[in-house]
Amino acid sequence: MKTCQLVIGSFFISIMAFSQNVQQRLDSTVKAMLGDSTMKHALMGLYVVNSNTNEVLYDLNSQIGLAPASCQKIITSIAAFDLLGKEYKWKTELGYDGTIKNDSLNGTLYIIGYGDPTLGSWRYEATKEENVLHTWVHAIKGLGIKYATSVFGYDRKWESATVPGGWIWDDIGNYYGAGVSALNWKENQYDVKLQAGDSIGAKVKIELPEGTLDEIYLENELVTQKAKTGDNAYIYLSPYSFTGYLRGSIGIDDKHLTIAGAVPNPSMNMTNVLAAAMQKAGMDKSLFVGSFNSPLIEKKNFPIKYRTFYTQYSPPLDSVNFQFLRHSINLYGEAFIKTIAYERTGFGSTDSGLAIVKRFWQERGIEKSALHLVDGSGLSPQNRITANSLVTALQYARTKDWFNSFHEALPTYNQMKLKSGTIGGAKSFAGYHKAKNGTEYTVAIIVNNFDGSASNVVKKMFAVLDELK
Repeated sequence: MKTCQLVIGSFFISIMAFSQNVQQRLDSTVKAMLGDSTMKHALMGLYVVNSNTNEVLYDLNSQIGLAPASCQKIITSIAAFDLLGKEYKWKTELGYDGTIKNDSLNGTLYIIGYGDPTLGSWRYEATKEENVLHTWVHAIKGLGIKYATSVFGYDRKWESATVPGGWIWDDIGNYYGAGVSALNWKENQYDVKLQAGDSIGAKVKIELPEGTLDEIYLENELVTQKAKTGDNAYIYLSPYSFTGYLRGSIGIDDKHLTIAGAVPNPSMNMTNVLAAAMQKAGMDKSLFVGSFNSPLIEKKNFPIKYRTFYTQYSPPLDSVNFQFLRHSINLYGEAFIKTIAYERTGFGSTDSGLAIVKRFWQERGIEKSALHLVDGSGLSPQNRITANSLVTALQYARTKDWFNSFHEALPTYNQMKLKSGTIGGAKSFAGYHKAKNGTEYTVAIIVNNFDGSASNVVKKMFAVLDELK
């Protein structure tokens, strides 16, 4: 018995010694990092705990709110798993009003959106553009409709604002700043092909794929710069606008460059796409196309009454979340927030969704003041989250039956399972790591207001995280 006690005692002394050694190494590396000239005016938050015991191994400014960038997706993702469920699916309904007679619909076809962010997405087989449109046209013909005069997109299950407050002008208009609607299509993106001019200062040639957003006009202000300067081209186009601007530059060696923009009116775009597919299938060639946001629509008759004849379902939430975390899709985060609001209140709005999420986390030990949330994705520089909050959320996830799905979705950085975040002047990592000796760690590190490039500060952050290996 005494021998057993000695062995157990030695074991715990060994663990304590190892923990102290990790703490000392972290402290030394952190001090070296903070002493670098690029960190003179920066603020860093670092919080490390033993995943299994919750023992705090390192705490630097863990209660200071910092701009987390895409690490904020952790907060949204975990809340969505609990509040919506791993198997949750979004739906999109096809409906009609009026009567069908002699192969003709005397009424209107409707696409009724409930916020599916995957509709038309190339990331899943069932949601690909050609598959969805083929199924929908087949369903319409199945009603006996060969001729229809109008198709209408309805997106007012959610608020009209597609972009959260706090998103900056430099982001809105580009694919990563795509707004989310109750009716989306192909992640509300479109491509613009760019070809550099033949000399520095020459205008860049642009090309939109055939049939892409015929309702908008992009004024081209892009110029050609010297070789190897890369892609510095940005699209400026606000929601529901018809005119946008291409500004910035690309290198003279970029002759086949493609950038992606954000669709300004998602519901109208989706409706146009279905109308085109119907026309291609031999249905009425002069379809009237509308959406709630069209100035041609008389709005006094809404909300509409319709008969549903087909319902499209998204992949389950765990599949969507995998793409959300692995590829850091901002649109998905905003869809999660508004969907949470819709399922709890009957109307999808960012403010309501964020209030529900903050209350959710307050009930699980994160102070309300520790989460200053403006959106669900972390794109806004106005967001503020503490490193402690991120670790608390990550530790909570470990207790849930859906944890394996969440853990698998996290990308791998520096041989660790970490979500990363990057916006101007902010870089972050948060996640899990299992050391060579078997010790498991949960960690969050955020740096704001550093000087120099993001890649430079990442090297320093990885040097800190390496002490956990």
